[in-house]
Amino acid sequence: MAKIKPSKGAPYARILGVGGYRPIRVVPNEVILETIDSSDEWIRSRSGIETRHWANDEETVAAMSIEASGKAIADAGISAEQIGGVIVSTVSHFKQTPAIATEIADKLGTNKAAAFDISAGCAGFGYGLTLAKGMIVEGSAEYVLVIGVERLSDLTDLEDRATAFLFGDGAGAVVVGPAQEPAIGPTVWGSEGDKSETIKQTVPWTDYRSGEVAKFPAITQEGQAVFRWAVFEMAKVAKEALDAAGITADDLDVFIPHQANERIIDSMVKTLKLPESVTVARDVRTTGNTSAASIPLAMERLLATGEAKSGDTALVIGFGAGLVYAATVVTLP
Repeated sequence: MAKIKPSKGAPYARILGVGGYRPIRVVPNEVILETIDSSDEWIRSRSGIETRHWANDEETVAAMSIEASGKAIADAGISAEQIGGVIVSTVSHFKQTPAIATEIADKLGTNKAAAFDISAGCAGFGYGLTLAKGMIVEGSAEYVLVIGVERLSDLTDLEDRATAFLFGDGAGAVVVGPAQEPAIGPTVWGSEGDKSETIKQTVPWTDYRSGEVAKFPAITQEGQAVFRWAVFEMAKVAKEALDAAGITADDLDVFIPHQANERIIDSMVKTLKLPESVTVARDVRTTGNTSAASIPLAMERLLATGEAKSGDTALVIGFGAGLVYAATVVTLP
């Protein structure tokens, strides 16, 4: 019986560079109030959101991804030709096939990199990061590009008072590469499909195609159920990720949760008993909920503003539709 040659990957992996892209158009709450019965004060008190970005016709999923990826590649100090894998997490690329990752890999100038899309909602960045780490340690790629990108304005019902103010558009990307010491901790991830109805698309595409419904499908959610789950269950997952990395909350420099809602973020900070010294990402205020893009966008902003610095230890956690979740501890690039 022949023996298969073992893989020769790197001992560890780390994030080497990060980039982001936010669409040009900034949409204040006043625009949202044109179609729902609410107030600026109510939106801010319930979500923390003041503005969000909405893409124009030219700011496609591919275009935003390419902009964010170019910045991440430059930040990592490598060339596109060195990228061996491109992973794109999105729920708002409206072609079932081919994967948008293949177009992005080509336009960036990679050398026929492996490219595929994943659908893991707001946990998608964590899922992609975990896959990239495995590819590098296994040896199937030296550098992997992980992109979270959404045009959620295309899936927003502007007459739905519960969700119309939540969603924004944008793309965030990171380059993951080899490391000589641990810099991406074990991932605590999973799914709770029995709660899948709490965040979902209103109707299947086939119902819209057949004419059974006239309104274009949108994202809807049971707000209170999602809030309770995120606050109580995801704090437990975050604690498990700290334990898996062998550190405590006192060892953290930065906390980057999915930017779903500032009330959720505040509650998680309290439940985890994070020290005041920990920098907490609050990009949701001006970017809104961008699902898979929210963590890399928040990471990029913290580094760009100097609120976080290279080498900081950060806890990242994403959670959303499915319901799915993924949390890990990383060293910032």
